[in-house]
Amino acid sequence: MCLGIPAEVKEVRGHVAVVDFGDGVLREVDAGAIEDLKPGDLVIVHAGVIIERLKGREAEELVRNIQEFIEELERRAEELARLYGLPEAGAGAAPVGGGEG
Repeated sequence: MCLGIPAEVKEVRGHVAVVDFGDGVLREVDAGAIEDLKPGDLVIVHAGVIIERLKGREAEELVRNIQEFIEELERRAEELARLYGLPEAGAGAAPVGGGEG
């Protein structure tokens, strides 16, 4: 089983595509396996290679599932924060791995 990560194509230069995995950081990946890529396409990337282009309902369903997953993670994080008396995200909490050294 491989783990593919969804991304949006921002630019195509030959066999290289510039993609955004949703964090706003643009990354170059190998686009040689998929023909006719264009900006705006949603794709699955594995190990730096685009392995699939998502279409229509498939892309919409994936985005919806990811949004639901993130919402569930946020709910659970809030529950744990309350349980352990920790500041909740957005309430002045330091980022993970952050803090002063």
